Amino acid sequence: MRTGSEPRTARSALRARFWLSLWGLAWAVVGAVAFTLAGRPGWAVACGVLLLVVTIDLAVVLRHIRQGPHYQPGPGIPPYRPVDDRPADDRPADGRSPGRRSPGHRSADGRPTGNPPDDRP
Repeated sequence: MRTGSEPRTARSALRARFWLSLWGLAWAVVGAVAFTLAGRPGWAVACGVLLLVVTIDLAVVLRHIRQGPHYQPGPGIPPYRPVDDRPADDRPADGRSPGRRSPGHRSADGRPTGNPPDDRP
């Protein structure tokens, strides 16, 4: 859901994540081999687990890069209105939720809605 606070030119850093994944993949392989040769099986297993995580991340990044850019609504597109689960006979006639009035909406006696009556002299 768009909130209006997103930067207009925001892009995912998939290419940077791709290169960082390759860097991590290389170091995980080197670490697994080095710790296996050094007789440190615990560290070799840790590097193997890291290798698995980096490989999965690399696959996800490549999938997202291949999907290409997705449609992003422009700044003129408002956020989606929440779903109104009330029965149709309980909804207002104009289809709007009673709590979502425009700032200039006034009640039948001329007071702005949502404000308490002003009883001061």
